Amino acid sequence: MAKKDQAKGAKDAARKNKKGNFTKSKARVRTSVHFFRPKTLRLHRNPKYQRKSHPHRVRLDKYSILKYPLCTESAMKQIEDNNTLTFIVDLRANKRQIKEAIKSLHEIDTVKVNTLIRPDGLKKAYVRLAPDVEALEVANRIGII
Repeated sequence: MAKKDQAKGAKDAARKNKKGNFTKSKARVRTSVHFFRPKTLRLHRNPKYQRKSHPHRVRLDKYSILKYPLCTESAMKQIEDNNTLTFIVDLRANKRQIKEAIKSLHEIDTVKVNTLIRPDGLKKAYVRLAPDVEALEVANRIGII
């Protein structure tokens, strides 16, 4: 067995000696005109230290979302007829954030929130209250009426 291994090793050595260890490989035939960069190892980020000392302050909290309630004639009509309160809210706030802010600030359940942007650039929110909550009572508590 050892003789065969030696003979094979000698043949290999003779071939490498004749041809050389590093033969030139033939270029691969490209069938596409587009070149795609080869996929290499991509490591996840592993920072040595934090780039920020603390996370930035949330700019849209519940106090900055709700600016003030509207107390116009049409808003009063909405309160009486549709059980709906009307607020001027931050332009960047969405319906979910408005609903959450009203729930946490005024402790009232809302059915739905409709929003629109007025021609003067302010965002108005119509907040429909749950049937078991009277909008008139909530408006008195807030101080609209």
